[in-house]
Amino acid sequence: MRLHLLLVCCLIFLGKDTAFSQQQPAFSDHAYWINPGYEEASGRRPCPVFAKDFTAARKVKAASLRISAHGLYEAWLNDKRVGNAWLTPGWTSYQARIQYQDYDVTPLLKKGQNKLRVNIGEGWYRGAFGNRQTPDLWGKDAGLICQLHITYMDGSEATVFTDSTWKTAPGPIRYANIYNGETYDARVQPDQWTSAVVGDYAKDILVPSIAPPVKEHEVVKALKVFTTPKGEQVIDFGQNLVGWVRFKVKGNAGDTITLAHAEVLDRDGNFYTGNLRSAESTDRYILSGKGEETFAPHFTWHGFRYVKVQGCTVKPEDFTAVVLYSDMAPSGTFSCSSPLVDRLQQNITWSLRGNFLDVPTDCPQRSERLGWTADAQVFFRTAAFNYDVKTFFEKWMADIAIEQGADGSMPWVVPDVYGIAKARPPRLVAGWGDAVTVLPWQHFEVYNDTAVLQSHYDGMKRWVDFVSANAPGFLWKSRGFGDWLAPGDSTSLPYIDQCWWAYSTQLVINAAKVLHKPADIAYYQDQLDHIKAAFLENYITADGKTKVTPTQTAYVLALQFHLLPDSLQAHAAAELAALVKANNNHLATGFLGTPFLLFALSDHGYSDLAFTLLMQETCPSWLYPVKQGATTIWEKWDAQMPDGTLQQVSFNHYAYGAVGAWLYSYVAGIDMAAPGYRQLVIHPHVGGGLTWAKASYKTAGGQVVSNWELDGKRLKMHVEIPAGSTALVYVPGKAPRQMGSGVYDLEGTMD
Repeated sequence: MRLHLLLVCCLIFLGKDTAFSQQQPAFSDHAYWINPGYEEASGRRPCPVFAKDFTAARKVKAASLRISAHGLYEAWLNDKRVGNAWLTPGWTSYQARIQYQDYDVTPLLKKGQNKLRVNIGEGWYRGAFGNRQTPDLWGKDAGLICQLHITYMDGSEATVFTDSTWKTAPGPIRYANIYNGETYDARVQPDQWTSAVVGDYAKDILVPSIAPPVKEHEVVKALKVFTTPKGEQVIDFGQNLVGWVRFKVKGNAGDTITLAHAEVLDRDGNFYTGNLRSAESTDRYILSGKGEETFAPHFTWHGFRYVKVQGCTVKPEDFTAVVLYSDMAPSGTFSCSSPLVDRLQQNITWSLRGNFLDVPTDCPQRSERLGWTADAQVFFRTAAFNYDVKTFFEKWMADIAIEQGADGSMPWVVPDVYGIAKARPPRLVAGWGDAVTVLPWQHFEVYNDTAVLQSHYDGMKRWVDFVSANAPGFLWKSRGFGDWLAPGDSTSLPYIDQCWWAYSTQLVINAAKVLHKPADIAYYQDQLDHIKAAFLENYITADGKTKVTPTQTAYVLALQFHLLPDSLQAHAAAELAALVKANNNHLATGFLGTPFLLFALSDHGYSDLAFTLLMQETCPSWLYPVKQGATTIWEKWDAQMPDGTLQQVSFNHYAYGAVGAWLYSYVAGIDMAAPGYRQLVIHPHVGGGLTWAKASYKTAGGQVVSNWELDGKRLKMHVEIPAGSTALVYVPGKAPRQMGSGVYDLEGTMD
């Protein structure tokens, strides 16, 4: 894939004309933030319930509920749950903006007496969260604000607001924490009601939610129930997934069912939680004793394949795993003749689902689950091939804009839990800070939304200006993570810095051209010329070799970010190929090099070697985890050793799944020639022993299809080009041909 199709992450500055601007206040002056009217327990606090009984005086024509919270909310109207979204109002940079949601509750309302109940969980806002598990990061209060607007059949109206007339009490959710899980006591019914207290909190930071809500999706049945060598009762759901377990059970009042969650078993076949760090990841349900009871958590989630159950004998039909992720529409499909590569593609999509839960997180299981910027930016292109992530990333990019410093500096994670916790790490980290340039540009390329690019353009410039201010002599030398978790030799940090600085500067130039800013084009082109000159002088020899320790990533970045003159590119590509071959045809790249590795080889005449790397089955490789039984992408290439020994890392970490973009754009051959895929390139490549590949991708204009099948020396192609689009189609043995919308069956001859 070309440079403009590579994956990296970035963010946005929202101007006055964006979706978050509001001409009118979000809530009426009569709607107040309210808090519990009782003193909450310290430590593990029960979730409060807010209650309001009211009368609908006449027959109802329409009713809508607007609601938000400090924490997470779950609303119930007349004992029926409002909406099907979870973990609302979602996670944003709460110091600057908190989302609200609107619901049509007409079917739930009735003439006469009605009761509205809202449970408030701690969530990200005030739950113990972040690597340090700091409580009350954004505030100590369990806050609620809502207004229920009613229109009667006769045209009259009424509104129920949050105010001091509401009642509050501790509820049956005795504890709920993102990392530790949830404890629910079905015997508890709120009865000691106290009046709510009106809080003095900002309402001008309340903004409408634009991102797809988190919803329940697939339901996975238990694959088997077994007893481990340690004698523990464990359910295997057959798939590492993210969500929770819903179960039904009968028993006596006070009986407790305990569910602990894990991704893997250890080498002896025992339940393993050593990689969860301090996350307990345990749900507890205390029975009421009133017949058959059903439970699933409300304000937590887990990353798991295995569940250890205590307190009952498991009947497999009574326990199901429910998959939870943001409600994004699927956009693409990929399959091929290799079952292992097909499983790799499935692993990529499962890791995407599990970590695209309102925020693009690094992992879904341990005591972290943060919006790491580099992870998201290197994966963006692959994510967009598989799901429509337009508004998902627009929402997160808005928080990137908020978290970016006035000086242009960037945090590692967004929302910036480290900054809120007063533990600010360095904010000048290559690959991580560059998310602020990469994401807006790649978002524009995929979705052709100039308004989003415009809204983040200032942030893009401020980042490269910040780097410039800290790079005397046009050499950026900073502390950072480098090519994170790369096996083998480490790539020079200053070298990586310089590469990413050049890349981000080029993206600013690209954006300036789209937005017609000639002065900026001239200024940043001059900057880029100096950055490249300093790179060549300090890091590259006259024959195209690196002056630093030669690594695969060093050559990959130089090639893919176009830092070398034409005369040196072939030399550098040859050095890269030699390093791969010297490593027994294995990769040696980490988070920053891996997304570009196969493109760097393919684009410079080494496509056979790229296919060799793709099809490699021993560690380190993409198919090694598949051979080890992985059902998601691992954080480290060798997270599980061949003898079954486990490392204490995440087994659901999408970053290395960035190879998915190469599968779509190179193997299947679906690429763009213009933003938004209005102009396409259909150029499939054959290799690695594959005999067929099929892919589809839904663009704004319609679905693109590129299928091919190898029959001896003949390559049969099936191509579909949507209305309003054109494609430059490459058929082996023939000249490329510009084709309009339509369905084509083509045939070429392989050399």
